[in-house]
Amino acid sequence: MAAIRLDQVNLVVQDVPASRAFYARLGLHFGDVADPVWDAHHVSARHDDSTPLDVDLDSETFASRWNSGWSGGSGAVLGFKVETRDEVDTLVASLASEGVAVQQAPYDAFWGARYAVVSDPDGNGVGIMSPIDPARRSEAPSPA
Repeated sequence: MAAIRLDQVNLVVQDVPASRAFYARLGLHFGDVADPVWDAHHVSARHDDSTPLDVDLDSETFASRWNSGWSGGSGAVLGFKVETRDEVDTLVASLASEGVAVQQAPYDAFWGARYAVVSDPDGNGVGIMSPIDPARRSEAPSPA
């Protein structure tokens, strides 16, 4: 199995536009083109040398669309990337067998990755994601 690496931070926030403005003042760049359907529910900071991790801001409502075990409210999900789709299933099964709670069982996510969410010892969400396969993308659910 290849090395697992920290790749993404999702902040689940009460007010995406307010959080976007706050984090933009701290140097994250979310782009200049507004998306009237998604801007209130999900924005991604552009990944570059100054932002080595993907940083996403998600509404509380949208978080439950990609993590069926989301407990509600605001919080953070650290995202770890593995090399293959099968590794998502294998790692989550191994963690579950050790007593780790699974918030979202592995599934083929609409953005084209195999994805799951487990809980750390304090109940924080930890995403496990394969590389994105554009051929496996499907229509995104409504963000609200």
